[in-house]
Amino acid sequence: MYAESNLLSIFTPEGRQDPFPALAELRRIDPVHHSEALGTHVLTRFADCQEVLTGPAFLVPDRDWCAAALPDRRADPGAEFLYSSLLGTNGADHSRLRGLIAGALGARQVAALRATTEKITEELLDGFADATGSGGAANFQELVGRPLPVALVGALIGVPRAEQGRLEHLGRGAGRLLEPLRSPEDWARADRAVAELREYFATLLRERRACPADDLASALLDQRRTVDPPPTERELADLLLLVFVAGFETTTGLLGTAVHALLTHPDQLDLVRADPGLVPAAVEESLRWDSPVLMTERIAARPVEVAGVAIPRGGSVTAVLAAANRDPERHPEPDTFTVRRPDHRPLSFSAGPHYCPGAALARAEGTALLGQLLHRFPKLTLTGPPVRRAAVALRSFDDLPLATTG
Repeated sequence: MYAESNLLSIFTPEGRQDPFPALAELRRIDPVHHSEALGTHVLTRFADCQEVLTGPAFLVPDRDWCAAALPDRRADPGAEFLYSSLLGTNGADHSRLRGLIAGALGARQVAALRATTEKITEELLDGFADATGSGGAANFQELVGRPLPVALVGALIGVPRAEQGRLEHLGRGAGRLLEPLRSPEDWARADRAVAELREYFATLLRERRACPADDLASALLDQRRTVDPPPTERELADLLLLVFVAGFETTTGLLGTAVHALLTHPDQLDLVRADPGLVPAAVEESLRWDSPVLMTERIAARPVEVAGVAIPRGGSVTAVLAAANRDPERHPEPDTFTVRRPDHRPLSFSAGPHYCPGAALARAEGTALLGQLLHRFPKLTLTGPPVRRAAVALRSFDDLPLATTG
């Protein structure tokens, strides 16, 4: 009961604010904890999480799993998308879909987007400077942290700037699908969002078929002939939907966390200001310090053991990425935020076959933002307590009040 109460405490407002003490205690007393409430074995050690994410004995929940575990939901838009898109496929199906977007999000393509990333960052920081120029505070997330990744992934896909705000709102609704405990309201909001987003991206694909452009939507249409079997129209629309939502949700969390972490650790902020070459390391430490995605689920493909605990075929395990990243066996002094930490290897973007294909782009956005932000605003300060998003799986700030004039 003590282990279960520790776990469930992270679902309270206080626990969402700072889940790390409870997760550390769970790792100490029961690192492979079977939660009756969540119906899963919860893993909090780095080695166990990495084994599950990278090993062949575990799969992501897919369409077949949904049909057995959520029979009343399987035809609903939210569940049908979650368990049949790139997020919810395994083996050859996953490789086929992932191959369509891997090239568009590789190192060369991210480098080609660098000028666009820097330009959008500069424009948004101009607005932030205007909002704080008279000495007042402004919500950094509203002005920069959310619109930056939305604008960049929108530009990548081919979504006009004028339509990005509406799609972001819908995307946040679809993001409720990632919560470990989903209310009927969460499902309903996600169903509406997925249905509308699917229609939007299906329309975009029709437009690009008639008039191609230099964007991901057109590239997918070009590449579909190279894949066997070719993707369906629904699969292509779902790929765009996933790239859009995942492309801003996790990066929004990263940007806010990185800024907040540096401002609340002034000694580390001084190091980065003195040596801008440390900016990428600051991004990496922010990912380890407070992962944008708290946890991710896998299903045992066969009977297997994790750290001596038997998991039956079809049994659920949940890798708590945030706990793994603060495992002292992997990262000594894990509760210390230090940009000079050697041998970073956080699991923040998962690992194995489902390693986030947009990780390089997210890191590039974080590097561009911190580089410009710290250069332009030497007196940047936190002016009040930030407000966390009311979510467990996706860790982000809704309000990050900052001032620039000191």
